[in-house]
Amino acid sequence: MLIKLSTDKTVSDAAAALQVAVQANHFGVMQVHNLKETMTKKGVEFARECLIFEVCQPQQAKKVLDADMSVSTALPCRISIYEEDGKTMLATLKPTTLLAMFNTPQLEGVAQEVEATILKIMEEAAAG
Repeated sequence: MLIKLSTDKTVSDAAAALQVAVQANHFGVMQVHNLKETMTKKGVEFARECLIFEVCQPQQAKKVLDADMSVSTALPCRISIYEEDGKTMLATLKPTTLLAMFNTPQLEGVAQEVEATILKIMEEAAAG
């Protein structure tokens, strides 16, 4: 259900690498949520770094939405970068698992393609 990778990079270095990898793989970053910053502004003390990237490949999203608009509740894909036990982690929910909840077997191929690309993006961002 979860794809999780660790990297020796800092959260900010992994975030910069993720931006590059997303574009190199023909996806786009729609939004980046900085949980530490947002929670602090709301008066909630939260010390750990956590960035949530909302990423999308419009052509793939259109295929899914044309088949079932309710899948929009699971879009866009998200990749989190956060600190855990002194390491920087990249994590995402598997698109194949999410799409399976919608009982749309005709979209399995699209989900597999998206998942493979998301994994590639994460691996590129975590590398060296």
